[in-house]
Amino acid sequence: MILAGKKAVVTGADRGIGKAIAIELAKNGADVVLGYRSKEEAAKEVEKNIVEMGFNAKAIYVDVSDSNSISNFISSANDFLERIDVFVNNAGITKDNLLARMSEDEWDSVLNINLKSVFLTTKATAKIMTKQKSGSIIQIASIVGETGNIGQANYTASKAGVIGFTKTAALEVARKNVRVNAIAPGFIETEMTKVLGEEQKKKLMDKIPLKRNGKPEDVANAVVFLASDLSLYITGQVINVDGGMVMQG
Repeated sequence: MILAGKKAVVTGADRGIGKAIAIELAKNGADVVLGYRSKEEAAKEVEKNIVEMGFNAKAIYVDVSDSNSISNFISSANDFLERIDVFVNNAGITKDNLLARMSEDEWDSVLNINLKSVFLTTKATAKIMTKQKSGSIIQIASIVGETGNIGQANYTASKAGVIGFTKTAALEVARKNVRVNAIAPGFIETEMTKVLGEEQKKKLMDKIPLKRNGKPEDVANAVVFLASDLSLYITGQVINVDGGMVMQG
């Protein structure tokens, strides 16, 4: 278990990629705090699953668009775990629309939840980790933050911002032995992608050299690597988990 004794926090851990991340962290030996906003029952089920594995887990409510909620969440997580070795910024939303039709609310809500939250949580978590003089902060970005995507001006801007922010944060906290990296998933099978039509899915598949969809566990495995001591000399990097999709342009 390469994460034995580690204490981890994951936002958006009640479903999809966040749930897979929390489970894989626990499978590899970590105690986990699960951040959720709307699906308490689902988060409690993940908590139960981890406890049944023999590790400590606690589901805690957080609204990642609200600074006070984030402050309370991180304080509660730190109290429960007694330290934070790994923090995974996974919470995010989409509100897709063409640029000409996108409302200000669609723009603001996505930027607040996907980007502003990363600033707030990283700032608060880095204070704990720099005092410890160790820690790994992992941001979940997206390959569209590197390539762009029609109908997602807000989402792509938020994820491109996450990537730029990750590099700056990594430079600022590296002297305290705190690492900050990002993972950029490609087409991963989640509730968010189930709404796509068959024609859209086929077009996406044509762009994936490995010719298969990604699974949440594919992203989770990359998180485990960045959370572990196997990646102690890696910071400020973006790992694409996309089956080679970015190479196709």
